[in-house]
Amino acid sequence: MDKELLERTARELVSPGRGVLAADESNGTMSNRLQAVGIAPSPEARRAYRANLFATEGYESAVSGVILFDETIRQHMDDGAPIPETLSSRGILPGIKVDTGTKEMPHHPGEKVTEGLDGLRDRCTEYFAMGARFAKWRAVIGIGDGIPSEDGISVNAHVLARYASICQEQGLVPIIEPEVLMDGSHDAQRCFDVTAQTLDATFAECAAQDVHIPGSLLKPNMVIAGKGCETQISREEVAQLTVDCLTQHVPQDLPGIVFLSGGQSDEDATAHLNLMNTMDAEHPWQLSYSYGRALQSQALREWAGAGIDSGAASQRAFSHRAKMNSLARSGDWSEELEA
Repeated sequence: MDKELLERTARELVSPGRGVLAADESNGTMSNRLQAVGIAPSPEARRAYRANLFATEGYESAVSGVILFDETIRQHMDDGAPIPETLSSRGILPGIKVDTGTKEMPHHPGEKVTEGLDGLRDRCTEYFAMGARFAKWRAVIGIGDGIPSEDGISVNAHVLARYASICQEQGLVPIIEPEVLMDGSHDAQRCFDVTAQTLDATFAECAAQDVHIPGSLLKPNMVIAGKGCETQISREEVAQLTVDCLTQHVPQDLPGIVFLSGGQSDEDATAHLNLMNTMDAEHPWQLSYSYGRALQSQALREWAGAGIDSGAASQRAFSHRAKMNSLARSGDWSEELEA
């Protein structure tokens, strides 16, 4: 394990004013999103949309890294250049999603475990040779009647730590993503408690498996009430509860936190991050973003539009959202800028 390389890469990913673009949707998920905007899904359609996005002028000022899917890391830009090489040439670190999705956890109805450890070491070796310098693995923790169980949290925490250890062995910075889902009717305090329990279990497993925390990043949910909860809290309360939870349950030597947007609206995801970065709170980590839909949703709708300008319109939409989140990194975003 090259600890110096891992630490340098992790710091680069959370450098001031920049965050991570999550463009790692599986082929099935990306095809569904294309269909939803009226585009017939195919490998070429997925490539063309993403290549257009990655060709946006100037977005490297707001994007430090891009998480790719296995199909995408093997594809090329319109000019024939490999996508990872194009990203690297612009000072953007290529990353890769390495889990293979979630499956029902045996004997635990309603709970899931993420798979993909089999063959992971060899896949990481290949991805590093292709230019990837970081990786992502997502675990999902649902809240409901009787869940999550201690077993459900424990199993996912163990797998996340195992993934992180293997990635670091092969030179990839692991983004550790234990996502507590917004689905359900639970209130914000229940989300806080489950997030805290999940973070404690995850970092305990990381310690047990010798994961080098200064060469890692955390991709957590924010503390938000479930979508079905009658009592929704304010943006300010989301920011405060989230920072409180992280301050109490995340190691001090972690270099950065790159939030997931997790079903929030584009503007809410930006506003919450902005508020956290304006708070008078002492914490040692960079607070950044690793957004997927919150950076791409409008860009995808524009790309699907009619006319020769659709590609340029898509890039303008992406550039705008990237700029808004870049400003939120320093607490300089405001709603007036959205206009």
